[in-house]
Amino acid sequence: MEPSTAIAPDDLVQRHARPGMSLVAVLHAIQDDVGFVPPATVAPLARAMNLSRAEVHGVITYYHHFRQQPAAPVTVQLCRAEACRSMGTEALAKHIESRTGCQFDAHKHGNGNGNGSHEHGAVGLESVYCLGQCALSPAMMINGELHAKVTPQKFDMLLAAAMKQVEQPA
Repeated sequence: MEPSTAIAPDDLVQRHARPGMSLVAVLHAIQDDVGFVPPATVAPLARAMNLSRAEVHGVITYYHHFRQQPAAPVTVQLCRAEACRSMGTEALAKHIESRTGCQFDAHKHGNGNGNGSHEHGAVGLESVYCLGQCALSPAMMINGELHAKVTPQKFDMLLAAAMKQVEQPA
């Protein structure tokens, strides 16, 4: 069963929402549990936390960390903050888009599910704003693993390794 349907939205909220917890903490817990924040959890979460659905939806969409769909098998998060920009991250972004056939942040702009296709499977590209590696920029994460001083050539090697892991899970 797919994660979005494995647990009923009310049960998912009941599992994670506790008195005194912040909305952000509950959203993190839900995403840690099922890999994303299913849109169907907005209404029960609003009820449980005595908030409007708009407030809950606003927090989910404001923070880049929260996703409303399952992540792509290979998720590339590229730092687009000032230090990385000064070290060539925008040129690197163009290379990554060209190499993968995907666009950054397509999931945030309503362009499908954000998982552009790659010759070997699905890749999702996300912009993030600071990975704490300013002195080692440009920086990125691939499937949660941090990489610094990324060049187009280094990215190609990292992508190939990530795709190989997806094709042959450990």
